[in-house]
Amino acid sequence: MPDTLAAAASHTLEIKHSRFLAQAAPIADTAAALAFVQQVSVADATHNCWAYRHGNEYRSSDDGEPAGTAGRPILAAIDGQGYDRTVVVVTRWYGGIKLGAGGLVRAYGGTAAECLRLALRQPLIELATRTLHCGFEDIGLVHAALAGAGAEKLHETFLPEGLQLQIRLPADQLDTFTLRLRDATRDRIRITESTPHE
Repeated sequence: MPDTLAAAASHTLEIKHSRFLAQAAPIADTAAALAFVQQVSVADATHNCWAYRHGNEYRSSDDGEPAGTAGRPILAAIDGQGYDRTVVVVTRWYGGIKLGAGGLVRAYGGTAAECLRLALRQPLIELATRTLHCGFEDIGLVHAALAGAGAEKLHETFLPEGLQLQIRLPADQLDTFTLRLRDATRDRIRITESTPHE
């Protein structure tokens, strides 16, 4: 699994009198990425180039630089550093010396990569959501197992025959959690895939 950023990060480089400022942030969705781009873009800068990746969704912008010299290298830096759910904006203040296409690719990609390399990483954990049904006699065992697996209780409904819980837990804990509960309750619990309306 790739990582995301633990917190927003920034890094500045000066290349041939042009100043490059990379600002990166973790994102929950693509709307958050675009909001961050708007929030940190500097109106009087020469260019505000950016890219984001959120799973299979990604976008980049050269913001007036020659096509392919800014946005794509920033996206390549996100992917190259092993990040997901991340946005990076690289702002450039032109310093009077042209860098050429290769120089721009190195400047934008390099500033973004260095920013991400120095940033605090946070592993992305794949989560699974399940619905669990248990009788009243097993509620104590279920709550103990939830705590042991690092599971989060999303919704709890008491029914005439027992308890229905919607839970979220790390996907890699799911099999162990299910086996542990089935053993502890002599197979009296039911765990099913959660549907959004539950």
